[in-house]
Amino acid sequence: MTFDANSGLSRTRVPERKENTTHYLETYGYYLIGFASMIVLWWLLATFVVPSVLFPPPERVLLRGIALVRNGELFKDIAASLNRIIIGFLLGSGVGVIIGLLMGSFGPVRRLLDPYIETLRFIPAVAMITIAVIWFGIGEASKIFIIFYGTVFIVVVTTAAGVAAIARNKARAGLSLGASPVQLFFHVTLPSVVPDILTGMRVAMANAFTIIVAAELVAAQRGIGTILWNARVMMLTEDIFVALVVLAILGFSVDRVFRWMIAKYAGRYTPKH
Repeated sequence: MTFDANSGLSRTRVPERKENTTHYLETYGYYLIGFASMIVLWWLLATFVVPSVLFPPPERVLLRGIALVRNGELFKDIAASLNRIIIGFLLGSGVGVIIGLLMGSFGPVRRLLDPYIETLRFIPAVAMITIAVIWFGIGEASKIFIIFYGTVFIVVVTTAAGVAAIARNKARAGLSLGASPVQLFFHVTLPSVVPDILTGMRVAMANAFTIIVAAELVAAQRGIGTILWNARVMMLTEDIFVALVVLAILGFSVDRVFRWMIAKYAGRYTPKH
């Protein structure tokens, strides 16, 4: 029991740390069960249903992955792919946030740019590979551009929608208290739209992982997409599954980071109304 000086009443202290620990154990316990059941199902299918030549069991994929780790090839390919994803994602997110804030805050800007955004975002990033090669060649710039293209429109749409959803009484309250437009932007608009920005970036990052495979099929010397391409040519099914598992693990890990950021840093700004 503790004494509340403000109310003068006794209250029971809630064991928050214990509750948080129990929540984490329960959450990650379900994760472990889910991953274990996935591996068991994979093993059953590879052993009793699908020929192992076409669908190798998990132990063979694990051994091949260990071999690629030992010779250093896998880490080089992962580093190459992550470098392209991070650069393209950061560029796309940065531009997307700026355009989204402008579209959400100013009606004329929204009406001017909306036809461009709503037209271009329905062209798949994979369809832009040929254009990217023509514009930027077969080097790193074309691959980064494809990641950028697949990222920017998602962030634009979610950011603009977040700004449009801000309750207008917040802006009116700030103006009535003497806030300048700049102060209103940094103290009302930007904090309120943080959850939408992070959510859009989370979706955009997943899209970047999807696009990177196709982007690296164009004359890439390193990358996870290169592993898949070379393995397809040589019919190395273990290598294909190693690349798929690596993509899944990296994507899951990055998504957990975004979910943690949204829960920790964006939750304080919701709800908007």
